[in-house]
Amino acid sequence: MTNIAQDHFQLKKNIPQLRVGDRVRVHQKIQEGKKERIQIFEGLVIKTKNGKGINASFTIRRISLGVGIEKTYPIHLPSITKIEKIRSAKVRRAKLYYVRDLTGKKARRLKGEKKDAKVWEDVITEKKPEALDKKDENENKDENKNNKEKPEEIKENKRDIEKADKSKESK
Repeated sequence: MTNIAQDHFQLKKNIPQLRVGDRVRVHQKIQEGKKERIQIFEGLVIKTKNGKGINASFTIRRISLGVGIEKTYPIHLPSITKIEKIRSAKVRRAKLYYVRDLTGKKARRLKGEKKDAKVWEDVITEKKPEALDKKDENENKDENKNNKEKPEEIKENKRDIEKADKSKESK
């Protein structure tokens, strides 16, 4: 039996080393109609779940306009383009749920927070099933056959262009 995580085509190669207490900035692709943009969400990692596997996720909390916002992201989410680690703090808890009750400066700062900048870019190599690869190859061959012009046709096209140029010059 093969391991699903090894065969899955959307698994990221460069997995971030996130820990609870890290302050991170997540860059996520957002599609609005036909336009695509990148939205940045910066906050404190209050929870990590399931390590590095296919179900791994992390929760970030930030305070915006006096309201606490929490977002949970799967680590292997295809729309995440980059994760930046800004700072890290030494915490003695696995989950920082007590931060939800804090207000003001206490909610923003943790003891022992140090600058620790790291960046994880999205490096996805998509594996297509073999049947799709064969179809793509066949389509490419058909396109190449249609795009190839015979040398005689090329010569005739050049002659026509030259004649048109000469007629323009004479006028």
